[in-house]
Amino acid sequence: MFSNLRKVYNEFPRRFWAVTGVSFIDSVGATLLFPFFALYITQKFSVGMTQAGLVLGTFSIFSFFGGIIGGALTDRIGRKKLILFGLVASAITTISLGLINEFFLLFPLAVIIGIVADVAGPAHQAMIADILPEQQRQEGFGIMRVVRNLAWIIGPSIGGFIANIDFLWLFIIDALVSCVVAVLFFIFIPETKPAPHEDEKPETILRTFGGYAKVLRDMPFVGFIVATVLMGLVYIQMYNSLSVFLRDVHGTSPQGYGFLLTTSAITVILFQFWTTRVIKTRPPFLMMALGSIFYLIGFGMYGFVSAYYLFVFAMVIVTIGEMVVAPTSSTLAANFAPEAMRGRYMAVFSLVWVVPAAVGPTAAGYILDNFTDPRILWVIGAVLCAVAALAFYGLHVRLGKGARFSAATTASPASDPVATQS
Repeated sequence: MFSNLRKVYNEFPRRFWAVTGVSFIDSVGATLLFPFFALYITQKFSVGMTQAGLVLGTFSIFSFFGGIIGGALTDRIGRKKLILFGLVASAITTISLGLINEFFLLFPLAVIIGIVADVAGPAHQAMIADILPEQQRQEGFGIMRVVRNLAWIIGPSIGGFIANIDFLWLFIIDALVSCVVAVLFFIFIPETKPAPHEDEKPETILRTFGGYAKVLRDMPFVGFIVATVLMGLVYIQMYNSLSVFLRDVHGTSPQGYGFLLTTSAITVILFQFWTTRVIKTRPPFLMMALGSIFYLIGFGMYGFVSAYYLFVFAMVIVTIGEMVVAPTSSTLAANFAPEAMRGRYMAVFSLVWVVPAAVGPTAAGYILDNFTDPRILWVIGAVLCAVAALAFYGLHVRLGKGARFSAATTASPASDPVATQS
């Protein structure tokens, strides 16, 4: 095993491992807080999941605008500056969330935090695409997932105990971790933005933002985004509505919910790298369809089972789908993008979690608060996953025969994304 680990380590550039290590530390801080945020809102402010969903949706809507700004600036000024800004902004705003005592103040804070804290999202994705050659990207994104899931073993388990003592400590620790990561990133991670070609004229700021029109004319990419959003509307429930559903319907404690997330993380750590190597030569859109089917089964189970061990089993099934979907979708997005437009493509790719995070919690909250049987939430989720699976299969039928999409690792960035339309 150690020989295999050493071999994998030597296959990837040192800069990739530096980014991976710093990301692990950042993820530990984030996973202390993020899974318990819906519980924090409903408990501290005595509101229902509908109101909590509106807050979470506000975060997501304005994080999209932050990502759009960040995507353009990533292509214009580079990756490192934006990532450092995002870490510092995250530390400041996280503390403010933990200190307020009035529910209505969450909304203006959500607007500000959504804009400034997610401005670095496209830069993170673009940096990995810069560092790794395209034949290593899928495995590289898989490794990043393994490392982040190591953080999920630590974060939710500790966070569940801290949440039972005082939610404020979750915010304080997360802010401190962001500051530490900013210092490490400043010292150890160099800029990765490719140098412009000698004959390439610098873009004006207006032309940089205007490049989004070119991204949206890449119809295969847009179709991929729409199908992934459908699946994401269900997946996002794992991190907000599921905790409230299990607490209110089945009496599951925060520690019990945290253990479910830890189970998911352990599954990823044990099997993600093997899974990535198995699927990397398969048609990527078919792999996305397969992942949707695993989501259909796993999330659908929560509507029909009541024993805790079956909740754990359902989480393992969901995680298998996640291990297929996550590296494949990130690789497809990176390979769709021309080198000079990676930041903007990744900003649009962020819609696959921005839209679900904006719409999903509010819609799920309405179902949990107003429907006689809250288990209908998971039945609806299963239907959405079925539609997503059909959509991915349709993309495979239409696009999967071409060289770019016959396998995720053989796809290459198009020099003109408009030319790839079918």
